[in-house]
Amino acid sequence: MSDDSAWNETLVEGKIAYHIELEGRHFLIENVPARVNVETGEKHFSPETVERLQQVVWERLRPVRTIETLVYEYEYIT
Repeated sequence: MSDDSAWNETLVEGKIAYHIELEGRHFLIENVPARVNVETGEKHFSPETVERLQQVVWERLRPVRTIETLVYEYEYIT
């Protein structure tokens, strides 16, 4: 008897914050439409969404705001 529960996944439509690092620069894109697996947290994007995300990063589109962030080196955290 096989266990088909491994093939069942629940995806919910939502908007997420997407982070990518490219050439030492960090990009945060908010309110990105995605289907999120509620069991694993894995995010799925439509081909159109992927194209728009690439456009933002590759063309360095003007951001709506800039944020300052703290950076830690894991090996020095005590």
